[in-house]
Amino acid sequence: MHVTPSALVLILITLLAATVNGALGYGFSSITVPVALLFYTNRVLNPVLVWIEVVLNAYVLWVNRASVPHVWRRVVPIIFGLAPGVVLGTALVHRLQPGWLKLATFVVLLPLILLQAAGVRRPVKAERPVGLAFGGALGVLYSVTTISGPPLALMLSNQGFTKRDFRAGLGLVRLAESTFTATAYYFAGMFATESVGLFPYILPSLVVGIPLGVRIIRHVRPETFRRVCMSFDAWVVGYGISTLLRQLQLIEGAAAFSVLATVSLVDLWLLYRFFRPRRVEALVAAPRVSASTFVVSTGTPHPGRL
Repeated sequence: MHVTPSALVLILITLLAATVNGALGYGFSSITVPVALLFYTNRVLNPVLVWIEVVLNAYVLWVNRASVPHVWRRVVPIIFGLAPGVVLGTALVHRLQPGWLKLATFVVLLPLILLQAAGVRRPVKAERPVGLAFGGALGVLYSVTTISGPPLALMLSNQGFTKRDFRAGLGLVRLAESTFTATAYYFAGMFATESVGLFPYILPSLVVGIPLGVRIIRHVRPETFRRVCMSFDAWVVGYGISTLLRQLQLIEGAAAFSVLATVSLVDLWLLYRFFRPRRVEALVAAPRVSASTFVVSTGTPHPGRL
């Protein structure tokens, strides 16, 4: 199999995306699409990513199936809203410029994500009606761009889902949206030979990346997990805005990446604020642990306590 430069980029970016998806439960399209669109059109890329995400989301749901009874009632309104949104979005694929829709979505999401990263949350009390409307908008966004992870993660995080419930909720909603969209694409005749030809370049990345991501995330604390999700979203959205500003010719050259640079600096500062208290706590706790170990092992009080 001859590997072209564009295929090599696709292999590498999907390996990274699969690792992140295995860890967080989402992120495959969010990472793959901004880079892959530099080499492939939406009409070629979207169908193959949608079918792959059906399998990915089914896997995420299976791994977190124990939490499904805790979350399914809360995400059902979102799932009900998805179907009409997907139908509308599929009808718009050939008419709507996905770049402008993604740019508008990212611009709205960025300040919300940074607020979440700063620890600001405002849980929605009317979860059912809001979830229904949110699901409709999510269905349109996903069927046009194959991206829905950042807004969905923002919604679930804002509503206080725990680590496993968060991943189970993501799995349910994203399996529904990818299945609905794959079906809609099929009936719209959007699956072409060129799209199918991308599968051999992507599948090996999934086989390696997904288990790697699952292994990594097992060692992350729940609150740290939520913070990592928001940090990941901030960088993806910042990168997405920067690349879209160039693609839409709103800002020329490297100047477009000033958005990503700004977002990175803000997020690094927020990460410092988040991890610094924990580092101080660890440093304070360390002498106590050492003292306890000394007493247990020798039966003699620590010299500092005499």
